[in-house]
Amino acid sequence: MSKASRARRAAERESFVLRPFEGLASECDLVAMREIVPAATAQLKLTGEYADRTVTACTVLPLALPCLTRSDGSVLVALQTQVSAGDASRQVAAALLAALNIEPGATPTDVGITPDTPPLQKLVDPAVPLEITVHDGFEFWVENPDEMTEEVKQSLEQANSAAPPTARLTSVPAAYWSDEGERAWVRWVMPHDEYPLLNALARLHAARVDAIGDGTRYVGAFRCHGLLAPVWEVPKGAPAEEFEAGVTAFQARLDEALANTEPLTAVERRARDGLASRQLTIR
Repeated sequence: MSKASRARRAAERESFVLRPFEGLASECDLVAMREIVPAATAQLKLTGEYADRTVTACTVLPLALPCLTRSDGSVLVALQTQVSAGDASRQVAAALLAALNIEPGATPTDVGITPDTPPLQKLVDPAVPLEITVHDGFEFWVENPDEMTEEVKQSLEQANSAAPPTARLTSVPAAYWSDEGERAWVRWVMPHDEYPLLNALARLHAARVDAIGDGTRYVGAFRCHGLLAPVWEVPKGAPAEEFEAGVTAFQARLDEALANTEPLTAVERRARDGLASRQLTIR
């Protein structure tokens, strides 16, 4: 192993950050794009020397590429890749910088984190919320759809068929509905610290007011990048918009529960223990 490779691996090992996207206005949506959503894009507003470049963050690219530069110089950078790193923010930033500094139409060969790799927060305006576009498929991969070969069309059709129908709810941030065959779900990435959020969820669960509509059922949460994402099973066949009122009402109940500083009751403590046992850590 070369000295450069050893240095790169050491930098990656030492780079672990619990909440890599903390400080960004759309932290929760970035986590969702990395872990929940199959096909989505969002324009990034870069700052500094790259402020005039067009960059699109996306969920995934063909062959799990970390990034690519199109013939017009615009850049796509993926949040879901096969490259692992302790700091997802710097991982994305490394790919972004690599794509910004190659010729149009080329694909970077080295997107590893180095000791000088900044976090994504240093490359974009952290105060600007992202406008997330959820797609039915991966047509955003293709720069010139009219010039697709038959092989590319078949590959795209295969990728599209594997992506479950997904929609972002509009009434609250970072909540996503998906229909995954036999069952349908709403997954909602929340920005609150884990301990008070879990206490608040326990209060609502104990009071049996943790549903987001008729026929919905709170099933637990997964932990990812330092945040919790509560999950509800929802009725099959009901479109995403049917849960807008439910999540809005739940947000109000949750805010009230988060503001409650009284100790948990015995029933609420048992509810909390049950909810904690159903949590799953993804990253």
